[in-house]
Amino acid sequence: MYSWKTVLITIGLLFSLKVWNPYLIENISWSWFDFLHQTHEIEEVKDIVLVNIDEKSLETYGQYPWPRNIYKDLLLDTHYTNTHVFNQIFSEPDRFKGDEEFAEGLRNRLTILSSAPTIQKSTGSAPFVGTATLGGGDAKDFVWNFSGISSPIKILQDNTYGVGTTVATPSVTNTPNFDATVRSSPLIIFANNQLYPSLALETLRAYFDQPSYQLKVTEVGVEWIRMGVQPPIQTTPTGDIMITYWNKFQSVSAADLVTTNLENKILIWGMTAEGFDNPVSTPVGAMYPHEVQANLIHTVLTGVQIQRSFYLELLEFALLLVVLLILLVVVYKLPTAFAGIVSLGIVGCQVGIGYYAWSSSLVLVDTFYSSVASLFVFGHASFNKYYVTFQLKEQIRKQFQKYLSPDMIEELQKHPEKLKLGGDRKELSFLFADIVGFTPISESYMQRDDPEGLVILINRFLDGMSKIVLANGGTIDKFMGDCLMAWWGAPLDCPNHAQMAVKSAMEIELLTERMNREIKEEGLDIPPVVIGTGINTGQCIVGNMGSEERFDYSVVGDAVNLAARLEVQTRTYNTPILFSEFTKKQIDIDWLYIDEINVKGKSIPVKIYAPLFDSEKELRRLYKTL
Repeated sequence: MYSWKTVLITIGLLFSLKVWNPYLIENISWSWFDFLHQTHEIEEVKDIVLVNIDEKSLETYGQYPWPRNIYKDLLLDTHYTNTHVFNQIFSEPDRFKGDEEFAEGLRNRLTILSSAPTIQKSTGSAPFVGTATLGGGDAKDFVWNFSGISSPIKILQDNTYGVGTTVATPSVTNTPNFDATVRSSPLIIFANNQLYPSLALETLRAYFDQPSYQLKVTEVGVEWIRMGVQPPIQTTPTGDIMITYWNKFQSVSAADLVTTNLENKILIWGMTAEGFDNPVSTPVGAMYPHEVQANLIHTVLTGVQIQRSFYLELLEFALLLVVLLILLVVVYKLPTAFAGIVSLGIVGCQVGIGYYAWSSSLVLVDTFYSSVASLFVFGHASFNKYYVTFQLKEQIRKQFQKYLSPDMIEELQKHPEKLKLGGDRKELSFLFADIVGFTPISESYMQRDDPEGLVILINRFLDGMSKIVLANGGTIDKFMGDCLMAWWGAPLDCPNHAQMAVKSAMEIELLTERMNREIKEEGLDIPPVVIGTGINTGQCIVGNMGSEERFDYSVVGDAVNLAARLEVQTRTYNTPILFSEFTKKQIDIDWLYIDEINVKGKSIPVKIYAPLFDSEKELRRLYKTL
């Protein structure tokens, strides 16, 4: 159970979890990647500006949505060298009839509008930009697919320089952001039987005045996307690119746009007034959607790419398996302290490799899961090794238990000063249990010339009774032939010692019933075994009894003798269990008054009782009341 083979099972389970990659495991990996993202140095971006439609803008121009002639005025009052990118989707006509004026502003400035792919409808269109596909694959078989698209109204489409799709938000289904944290975005999607570029890609196509796109699609997916003569942009097989979020942009309120000196900038418009647009989750915290688009545009513009490929995942699988197997060997082959140092060093190296790959090349390698898995394997293997060592020590300890009780050994280990003669006065409950009618049973074995069988039978019952006593917190003092003596309350305190003694007696009676049935089923032709049990509660002296050279932990007193006498009286009164009036005072069960008996050295007789039951079923019911 605690061999190195069980650690192999743990390794197999951890590796299988990595392959299966359920939400929890994937979330752990991406949380590590998000942490790495946060460690990157913040970079100031000068050519992209966020235009915020904020509370100040609403105070200046009135309630939102604005009449669209306001956008026209703001566009034409800014410098003509600026590029304006609107994250809003103007899919419905302006209720103030300002669409023609807005269209004039779009036509006279370099502007890009947004569209949104959707699965809620199967209609819609946006301006089509020519796309050439290289390679043997079909892009629509790999890129994110949507049934429809929600686009700006036609007059605005006809007068803008481009329309791009916004899919880098968790509100859009069928996107790569599995946990609603926007880490990546498609550069191209398929909607309503047509390929459409993302807002970032269309912005840069218009910004660089390129006429079309080129895609290279192989049998395994999209390899890269290129705008005209610009360098190709490497993507995932689904056409995604991971977004860099360490960019710091200048922000300006739309109310201050006209008075702010901005030239040759890409202006990203978005809503930040409370209650209009919800921030979205990113690796570095919550951002407004137009901030996400700004980071995506800057990522594509700079060509900086975070790398996370299928081949890296294969490398992670190999690394995980090799490291876990090495840890298994290290723990079992090296000394404990050295194994711990080496194992923790391996875990630290994995974390360091992951961090170095990121900081030097922006490569995301999931060494965090392998590090956590390594700790699991190290813990499991170390526990196994420790437990095996502990078992060896226990074997030595059990050798001494042949001479001293386990409780005594434990007590002496904690308090060696107790290794002296003497004792303490305490109230305990005592139990004597003996096989009644032993002679007929013995004769049946002797007639078959099977004395060994008799010994086995006695040990069978004594073993069962011993387990009951120990399980109920009792201390076994000795075995006297076929008799067992035990007590409760020392060396460890037991506040309900009387109750536990009676409970043990009932369990012994139930055990006897069961074992007699088993003996009969085994075909042994012997008289039924009957156990007589006597219980008493009272003061005694408990401690180490004997000589300076040899002593034992035991008890002496009249209360002990009365318990032994009650066990003998079970034969006289033909009942399996007897307890004294002193025990009766401390328990609460149905009882039957038996008699009064004279005790040697006492002038007042002692009343004795028995648990009230007339069948095994009644005994079980009574037992449950304790």
